[in-house]
Amino acid sequence: MLSHSSLTPIQIGLHKVQKRIAFYLGILSDWATFIGTVLILGLGTSWYMIDVGSPLTTKQQGPWTGWVSAGRSDADPYTRAHFARLGSLQLSTELIKTYVAERDDDGGRLHSSCEYVVEGSLLDTDWWSLTAFDDRGELIPNSAKRFSYTSDTVAVRPDGSFIASLGRDARPGNWLPTGGAGSLTLVLTTLDPGTPLLDDANGTQLSLPEIRRLKCR
Repeated sequence: MLSHSSLTPIQIGLHKVQKRIAFYLGILSDWATFIGTVLILGLGTSWYMIDVGSPLTTKQQGPWTGWVSAGRSDADPYTRAHFARLGSLQLSTELIKTYVAERDDDGGRLHSSCEYVVEGSLLDTDWWSLTAFDDRGELIPNSAKRFSYTSDTVAVRPDGSFIASLGRDARPGNWLPTGGAGSLTLVLTTLDPGTPLLDDANGTQLSLPEIRRLKCR
């Protein structure tokens, strides 16, 4: 190794410049890593808040999520973005309650490759509907033209309960075709101005249907 005494002034100057460049490149690399981490965490958190929500924006019952301020003029940005992604127009929660399920009772993602049973008692509301959407928030095309069941059209059992089936193949009863839609989203909408949104503080919350997976292909 050459000593400083054997280097020319130009070589010494170049050496100092190289060290300074390496120093600043190290700082830039650290900052780039920091900024990249912040962006990834920020985007991940935003996606989660939009897709799943938080205790501030949602209430949970089983696989169903109710968005507290859906359709309201003072709705938070995450609620607005959630329903914009879903592609559905929301009325105010003062009139309409909307419950969204993307998973079954066991936590599995709803998918058209599986068959499901949605079972519950008739909801104590003025009116309700159950609709299946694909992962783009669109109705699922099918030759039967079946997209939803309502409290007026669903077939009920003698005890007042109902069962709706989700699957590719036609079956008797309340069948919602899923075709090859891929990931599915169920939306339960209720006209229920008097009942709080999944509020168990006063014991008046609705008992929402179970979503059970039967089998997958």
